[in-house]
Amino acid sequence: MSSRTETGRGPTEAVDEARTARAHATAARTGEAITASALHAAATGADTFPGALREALGRRGLSLERVSERLRVRGIAISQATLSSWQRGRSQPERARSLRAVDVLEEILELPAGALRSLVGPRRPRGRTTPAGDAGAALHVLGEDSVVEKALGARFRHFNQETSSLVVHDIVTVGENATLSSISTTNVLRAHRAGADRVIFVHSFDDEEAEPVDIRVTCGRLVDATYLKGLKSLVLEVRFGRELAKLDTTVVSYAVDVSPSRTPATHYERWSRTNLHEYLQQVFFHPGALPSDCHRYTREKVGEPPRGRRRIPLSDSHNVHVLASRCKPGVHGVAWEFGPGTGGAGDRPG
Repeated sequence: MSSRTETGRGPTEAVDEARTARAHATAARTGEAITASALHAAATGADTFPGALREALGRRGLSLERVSERLRVRGIAISQATLSSWQRGRSQPERARSLRAVDVLEEILELPAGALRSLVGPRRPRGRTTPAGDAGAALHVLGEDSVVEKALGARFRHFNQETSSLVVHDIVTVGENATLSSISTTNVLRAHRAGADRVIFVHSFDDEEAEPVDIRVTCGRLVDATYLKGLKSLVLEVRFGRELAKLDTTVVSYAVDVSPSRTPATHYERWSRTNLHEYLQQVFFHPGALPSDCHRYTREKVGEPPRGRRRIPLSDSHNVHVLASRCKPGVHGVAWEFGPGTGGAGDRPG
């Protein structure tokens, strides 16, 4: 038996230095621990144009005023405000004059030719755009006619467009008979528009015998829980308890107990259609059903072959974990294998 968790997310924003301070402020409001890797993910980004520009400016010790003046001397008028917007990711160079300025910036900042120019993203569309959290982003990871799309129906096109996840922590418990026992999730979300007040989660199970028997929401208020037996999927709708202001954060935590099954669990996956600052997955095994091997992996899309497969050790407390920072859209999973004889009599299919 295996389980797969889907969480819809909205568009992510450019990262800048101020996010470190906001991360600490979020921790103070919510009581959530902010790990070093989460802060690093919020504050850096050297593989992006804004991050590379910030690093180069810091290394050379040049102020934006001095850089703007040096560009002006070379016949290129780029204001301090524009340079600030570039390094914060709020805009990017796109016009011919701006791209010429990037080439000259590489000389001023003593960077190899193309070091900055190669990181400039594709030209951004003008006017009203479709939010990154729409169905298209989910379809890219899930594929057409997915279980999630079927489970949500008409809601699939617009679900969770008002929020995006920053940090997700999944705890998976495997019972004595080697089958899935429970799933516990904590999700830190940020509103990207005022008025956001709820979120939808979809849990899909591979084993038709495994069904949710108890749902407990400890942060937030459960509005609706629907188990679609034909799709082996649980749809949860959780309210935050208040309307969020733009860029405000909230925490949603819940646990789902699963009915016993005869088929041992083999893996657990979470998909994301946008970037996550941090994802932590822990899998706890019963002492009487310890795996012989565990490994982590990723998939670019649901159903595609796993990539980056790497073995992970089992701790003395009978659990494994995966911590991933700055997660790109796709699938993150942990898989395990049991030795012969694991699970009690009758636990496996006949």
